[in-house]
Amino acid sequence: MELKQVIGNRRSMRFLRNYAPVEREKIQKMLEAARLASHWGNVQALRAVVIERASAPEEVIKALPVGTAIAGFQFRSAPVVIVWYIDWTALPKQGDRLHELVDAGAMGVNREKTHKYLDETLIPFFDGAMDQIKVSGINELDAGQAIAQATLVAFDEGLGTCCLGLPSDRKLRRALKLPPDTKIVLLQTVGYPAEDARAGGQRPRIPFDEAFKLNTADNPFPRDPAVVEELRAAGMIQAAGRLPYRDAELRWLQEQYGLSEVFGDPEEIGNIMTEMMEAMQEEQAAAEQKQAANK
Repeated sequence: MELKQVIGNRRSMRFLRNYAPVEREKIQKMLEAARLASHWGNVQALRAVVIERASAPEEVIKALPVGTAIAGFQFRSAPVVIVWYIDWTALPKQGDRLHELVDAGAMGVNREKTHKYLDETLIPFFDGAMDQIKVSGINELDAGQAIAQATLVAFDEGLGTCCLGLPSDRKLRRALKLPPDTKIVLLQTVGYPAEDARAGGQRPRIPFDEAFKLNTADNPFPRDPAVVEELRAAGMIQAAGRLPYRDAELRWLQEQYGLSEVFGDPEEIGNIMTEMMEAMQEEQAAAEQKQAANK
């Protein structure tokens, strides 16, 4: 399948066949694509835990979020959930990763001089700026690039995915035994789609010239109609939703998954708020305990 087609068809698939397991080799291909993605300074701080519903311990399944506004049903039905997270302990090893780039011929011309430059100048600079780098968002950006590559591979393999946040991660962190110095970026449900790949048509997007500029922020990037037609012919740009059959498809999906008409449930919101309050209380208790121990 051509990349343009994959990009065109890559939209969130919220409805997955809960009875169809996902082959591990397909999940591996997603992870391989993420591993090869670009990372600043070759840091490679992105990690993942794959939760396979058919083989995961019961406590791990129970630790999945009860809901995320209108997404709880996805966690309850997805055959696979990938928990993507950042390992902050990878950042101090950035100097080693840079030296690896030199040895691989990706950085510098004179190997000896470049290694010396790294040790005497560049690595001390990055070490001094590491706290700022940690909060700058660049690690999350690189994680997003890697996850996007994994998502493209998933669609090329005939899978559907949806990336979701979670309001509280305390139970999941415990169940997965995540190290303390980590940050969950998002959860990605994976499985075979139960809905049409076109998902009712192309999702609404803001106008091209509103989003992209040339040279200055007030000068729209010129959009060539011929390029638009080329991409439309390749399937990257598709008919806008809502397609005529979508209403019937949504009704069918509602019945299959036992959902309300808005695909949400007031009880889910209550569960989310309860989890958030419990997490806040637990964090406060831990902080008070630590403060008392330091006295």
